Amino acid sequence: MNELFPEALLRRLASVADIEHHVLTEFESARSLHVLAGVDALITGWGAPTIDVSVLDAAPHLQLIAHSAGTIKQHVDPACWQRGIAVTTAAQANAVPVAEFTLAFILLAGKGTFRAAARLQKLQEHFDAGRLPVSTGNLGSTVGIIGASRIGRLVLNQLKSFDHQVLLADPTVTGSDAAGLGASLVGLDDLMMRADIISLHAPLLPTTVGMIGPQQLGLMKDGATFINTARGALVNHDALRRELLTGRISAVLDVTEPEPLPSGDPLYSLDNVLLTPHIAGSMGNELRRMGASAVDEVVRLAEGREYVHAVQFSELQVMA
Repeated sequence: MNELFPEALLRRLASVADIEHHVLTEFESARSLHVLAGVDALITGWGAPTIDVSVLDAAPHLQLIAHSAGTIKQHVDPACWQRGIAVTTAAQANAVPVAEFTLAFILLAGKGTFRAAARLQKLQEHFDAGRLPVSTGNLGSTVGIIGASRIGRLVLNQLKSFDHQVLLADPTVTGSDAAGLGASLVGLDDLMMRADIISLHAPLLPTTVGMIGPQQLGLMKDGATFINTARGALVNHDALRRELLTGRISAVLDVTEPEPLPSGDPLYSLDNVLLTPHIAGSMGNELRRMGASAVDEVVRLAEGREYVHAVQFSELQVMA
């Protein structure tokens, strides 16, 4: 609670609203029903109970559900939109550290950092930096971004400051859209074949499960790096494991399928794989950014202003 909503942020919220400090973890008890009867806005977060018709019936004054995390698909019933209740999300705030994390690893991958570090550890004083491939570096290397999602777009914007050739694969955007994002629009297989560094930012939907399979991974050029900060289920991990075991490609995996991988999985011990424990998203002091996003929306409600991060019902089917 304090990580999301430090004292300064709570004071800002208190300047426009009466705060109910009792955190609701369910909506059935007499205490919870009493709170719901008087609320104009609910700030929700990770693990929030589902807001369904019965909850809406118990909250006749509710105007806003401000989610202080990313996806709202699992805890907000479609009845909220049917009743004209605004639903907002802090997904854009949560996208910021993921994009920062991604950019960092794109640049490190471009420098051949992972293989060089592993080789240095093995050879120690006998390591010869002059024997690194001539393709090492970030000048003119090709970066492929899969998915013009919130995070994908932030990464694309960040890449404009560097000297990469940028490819984008996303069936929902046009060539002119991609150009505006600083990228060339290509098909997925074309991107997998041409990019030196590939970063996955597609949403997890029934149609995207396993979208990166044996064919796509097999198209990757020798020495290329695959980065996944999206969802593990987007990738066929059996196929990914086979490719990584050959040593011909590298990977940075912040998410896996399953998550975490079982003890003894070979991906834990490969020099060409960096596994991180789903830390790209908001953590520690970064949580305050999401709390502030939710509070900002409540302030806009109090001041009669338009919400910045409202979720439209039509967006639900394509949201992560």
